[in-house]
Amino acid sequence: MVEQTSPDWTLIPGSSAEIEQVRERCRSLVRRRAVMSAGASAIPIPGIDLMSDVGLLSMLINDINHEFGLTPEQIERLNPQFKLMAYRAAVGMGGMLVGKLVTRELLVHLLKRSGVKIATKQVARFVPFAGQAVAAALGYAVFRQIGYQHVNACAAVAQELTAVRPR
Repeated sequence: MVEQTSPDWTLIPGSSAEIEQVRERCRSLVRRRAVMSAGASAIPIPGIDLMSDVGLLSMLINDINHEFGLTPEQIERLNPQFKLMAYRAAVGMGGMLVGKLVTRELLVHLLKRSGVKIATKQVARFVPFAGQAVAAALGYAVFRQIGYQHVNACAAVAQELTAVRPR
């Protein structure tokens, strides 16, 4: 006889109020990491900002997934029905990083989707002082936008799972 394990709901925020608290904590984390990204963008060495952004984003995405109970390991602890719901909700919300193992290639693809801002940032860094400020501002904006989108996708998935959560 195969023993059926019960889903570990304690990892996922249990109410709309808890989801909102986690969302705000994560948005604060996004802003702090975006400042770090902006600092790397201000350094006038081509490529250093992209390497920095990939590392910072990787940690950020994993931290956000963990806060919402949506890392691959946490989702794996749910029973198959709820795992499927989590992944369907993530796809439906456009959350391509929700519940996924974050790879360098996936992050570079995501950053390339912000192409115009990245290209502008690269060109701007060659204009002394003002260009570095523009590059830093664009770096902050792009990083924050990607982070906020991921926070919103995770919150939406958590909200969907909360709606079907057994009481």
